[in-house]
Amino acid sequence: MSSSRNIGLQSFFLSLFVFFGICIFYYILSISKTDGQYVYPLDDAYIHLAIAKNFALHDVWGITRYGFSSTSSSPLFTFMISFLIQVFGNHDQIPLYFNIAFALGILYFLSMYYGETFRNVRNTVLATLVTLFFAVLHLQVLSGMEHVFQVFLFIVNIYSFSNWNKSRMAVPAFYLSLILMGLVRFESMFYFVILAGVLITVKKWKNALGVLIAGFVPVLLFCYFNYQQDGYFFPNSVVVKGTQLTLGSEMFVRLKTIFLDHLFLNKSFYKIGIFPILISTVFICRDTIRNKFLKEVIIKNFFLIVFSLLMICHAMFADLKGMFRYEAYILTGFCMAIIPRISALFSDYKSYIKGEKLITILVIMNILLLFYKSWFADRILENGGKNIYEQQIQSARFLHTYYNTSKVVANDIGAISYYTDIHLLDIVGLGSVEMIPFTADKRNLDEEFENFLIQYTTNKKYEIAVIYDEWFQGHIPRNWKKNCRFED
Repeated sequence: MSSSRNIGLQSFFLSLFVFFGICIFYYILSISKTDGQYVYPLDDAYIHLAIAKNFALHDVWGITRYGFSSTSSSPLFTFMISFLIQVFGNHDQIPLYFNIAFALGILYFLSMYYGETFRNVRNTVLATLVTLFFAVLHLQVLSGMEHVFQVFLFIVNIYSFSNWNKSRMAVPAFYLSLILMGLVRFESMFYFVILAGVLITVKKWKNALGVLIAGFVPVLLFCYFNYQQDGYFFPNSVVVKGTQLTLGSEMFVRLKTIFLDHLFLNKSFYKIGIFPILISTVFICRDTIRNKFLKEVIIKNFFLIVFSLLMICHAMFADLKGMFRYEAYILTGFCMAIIPRISALFSDYKSYIKGEKLITILVIMNILLLFYKSWFADRILENGGKNIYEQQIQSARFLHTYYNTSKVVANDIGAISYYTDIHLLDIVGLGSVEMIPFTADKRNLDEEFENFLIQYTTNKKYEIAVIYDEWFQGHIPRNWKKNCRFED
């Protein structure tokens, strides 16, 4: 154990040097295009900052200081940012520092985990870096959002499960990570159900019940609180962007959307999820043929089964778009499940390729995907901050100067809410519950939406709209007049 720990520590420092070297490179590249100010490549990061600021400074959980709005898709992450703002002051770089801290935790636990598998520094470092870049974690760190924290919790959960009988801290760490997961990302509920279901198949009834209680009780408590505030159980982003399954007249249309559009015809699913699932399927089928005891097959392939089912559920009911951030936790889990099964590839790749041609082909496809995602991340990190700086940040400065406490209609609400004290109407519904009936479940905008917006903004005396025309799908209120246009 001590030798594997030493290997893990050496690997940690080497991996840290490589990984953060790349992060620093992109950080410097970004600020060189934004007048020395680091700007997050997605406006969503500023949504968390806006709510955290208002909760820390005004005791209001909302996108503005004037009232409650369940805009954050990650209440625990936003709360922790709010706490840090209370301690250190209102600084827009706090989410970046937060992510750096938890990235260190990710590097540490991955190094320890793979150190137990490989027992040498070179392969441990290689496995750690493959996992990090397969999940595009450098992009997640620099995005200033909750996904690094989510990945950290999943790594702790898997690491604790693998050390269940080896460490006294493994069991409490396993359940604590479950308690926190659901409040970091609500997609974790898929994991709770699937993990409990697979545990039941191997007759681990008490553990399955513990998973469901630890995972769902915090979520249910938050949902009850949220419902008391605005009439919806989940945050606005989940209501607006999530896929709902109803039993009414539209049930078959919804089933077609879920299974056909979101899964079988979803290009992102094939680019991101299919090859890890195929590798897992090969191992599971082989072990099923060789072993007549189904329980032993499930135990041996436990997390291969869990994360394959999780990827499918995530594709059907959540989202696989958006800088690979939504599926980062699943891809990390796949790596932690698959890499120990192909450890011989790291030690003697020539012999492994000769004996495992099918697995090798699937591994190569995953490596090609790693390069594709790294190229995509490079484009975002090179120009994402610049685009936000030139659009959302400049819009925020304009509003702060001329409309700082005015009533404003907008569709990209993060930066303009964080850097100003505006009264906001968010047409998407993330920051304004009034708009959810028109945008929930990815509903297309229509004439009813346009008429409501005309009446509501007139009665409430909204002064200015900062919008993208195309977001309105041809339903910009006819009584609005265009004063200026920001070009991309």
